[in-house]
Amino acid sequence: MRIGNRNEFREYVTVHRAAEEGHYTTIGDQCYFMGLSHVAHDVVVGNEVIVANGALLAGHVQVGNKVFISGNVGVHQFCAIGDLAMIGGLAKIVKDIPPYMLVDGQSQVSGINVVGLRRAGLNANDREKIRQAYKILYRSGLNVSQAVERLQEEFAGFEPVEKIINFIKASKRGIASHAPSVAE
Repeated sequence: MRIGNRNEFREYVTVHRAAEEGHYTTIGDQCYFMGLSHVAHDVVVGNEVIVANGALLAGHVQVGNKVFISGNVGVHQFCAIGDLAMIGGLAKIVKDIPPYMLVDGQSQVSGINVVGLRRAGLNANDREKIRQAYKILYRSGLNVSQAVERLQEEFAGFEPVEKIINFIKASKRGIASHAPSVAE
């Protein structure tokens, strides 16, 4: 196991070592694990991550930096969660969650994590560009590869959107779908 500095593990948190010799379960710095949360074998958790009560991270999950995982969330093995994502309570994560996304239900993206982006210091202009990228990815009617192509054209050189693009290209499980709105 590799555990960074200034982490807090509350009551009955479990963290498993890696399943094979030479592999590691890794936790970054300044993370907070609330009661009864679980980190399985070979998980990689970034920095400043909050995992709320009863949340379960299955084996080989990868969690980016400044992610908030709400209570009683289940994350399926081998899923990846991008930086500054927020996973709503009781969510079931079976697909990869791109950076900055807000997720509810069964791996369904419902918007961007505006509060997390503000707290991370992204200005209004940067947040608006991320919102535009979200709309292209999830609301434009394009398939994922078409949306990525359009994001590359419209946001070349803009690091936060390039982070989304690179995350999608590296995804092994596919990315989460969009949650249908009430009007749909």
